[in-house]
This record gives sequence, C-alpha cells and structure tokens, in this order.
Amino acid sequence: MRGYNVDEVNDFLDQIIKDYQITLNHNKELEEQLDSANGKLKYFNDLKDSLNQSILVAQEAADKVKANSQKESEIIIREAQKQSSDIVSEATNKGNQIMMEASKRAKKLAVETDDLKKSTRVFRQRLQVMLESQLEVVKSNDWDSLLKEGSMSSYEEIKKVVGDRLDNGAAQGVNSTAPQATEEAPVQEAPVTDTDTDQGETVVIFPDNDQEHYDQK
Repeated sequence: MRGYNVDEVNDFLDQIIKDYQITLNHNKELEEQLDSANGKLKYFNDLKDSLNQSILVAQEAADKVKANSQKESEIIIREAQKQSSDIVSEATNKGNQIMMEASKRAKKLAVETDDLKKSTRVFRQRLQVMLESQLEVVKSNDWDSLLKEGSMSSYEEIKKVVGDRLDNGAAQGVNSTAPQATEEAPVQEAPVTDTDTDQGETVVIFPDNDQEHYDQK
C-alpha cells in the first residue's frame, strides 16, 4: 500500500493557502466595494431626503404664496367692485340731477317763451289796429278836399279838421286794442309816465311861417 507523498501534500496545501488568500483578498475587495456602495447609497438617500424636504418646503411656500395671492386678489376685486359701484352710483345721481335741472330750465324757458309770444302777439295786434286806424285817417277823402288847390279853408279850419281826425284815429286805435288785450294772457306793462297820459290826445303844431302866411292873408 502506497502512502501520502509529502511533496504533493505540501504543494496541495500551498495551493490551498494561495487560493484561500486569493479568496480573502477578493472578499476584502468585495467588502470595500460594498462599504463604498453603502456609503454612496447613504449619500444618495440623504440627498433624496434633503431634496424631498426641500420640495416639501417649496410646496408649502408655494401654497402659502398662492393662498395669499388669492386672498389679495379677492380683496382687490372686492375693493374694485365697490369703487366701481360707488362711481356708477355717483355718476347716476349726478346725471339725474343734471337732467332734473335741465328739465326745470327747459320748462321755465318754455313758459317764458310762451309768455313772450303772447306779449308779442298782443303788441302786434295793438300796433296793427293803431296803424290801420291811422291809415284810415290818412286815406280819408277830407284830406283831398282840405288840401285841394284853390281851397278857401282858413288856418283855423284846417287846424280843427286835422286835430279832429287825428284824435278820432287815436281814440279808435285805443278802443280797438282794449278788448284784444283782455283776451290774451296778462302781460307785464311798462310803468306809466306823465308823457303816456297825454297820448290819448293828439296835438298838432304848425310852423310859425305858415301862421304868418295865413295872418298876412
């Protein structure tokens, strides 16, 4: 029976030692790689947590900013609506006041215009009647006979006829206008002066030369 070879056993043991050392070295490298990987993993986990925390803080800040902005926008909108409502209300009140004042002025102007038309109508009627009566006096045939050439009428006769004609014409004009004035609306008359009281009587004044001419005849 053959026994163990010492050299082969020693070589085998050396090979085992080498392989074991290689395995130990490899395990050590793996452990170092594992430690490095764990360190990196921890770093990235910490970074992830930090980023998540930052995101949460940013989200909270954004939510606060959004809420504050929404509140401020609501306040601004309410104030703007109130201001616009006040402006519209003030403008409406002012417009109504202006329209009321304009309506009052228009009514007052219409009344004044109507009164002026009535006064003008009365004045026109009086003037028309007076002119027509004076025109009738002017167109009277007595003037032709009185002023006819060769007439032997004296100065006193001419003066008397002229005075009577003018007085009658003025009286007819006054009497004709009196009823028409009462039919119209009351008209504000000018104050009566001393000269107005003598208008009912017409005075004819002849030149002095004519008087001397008739006296010489």
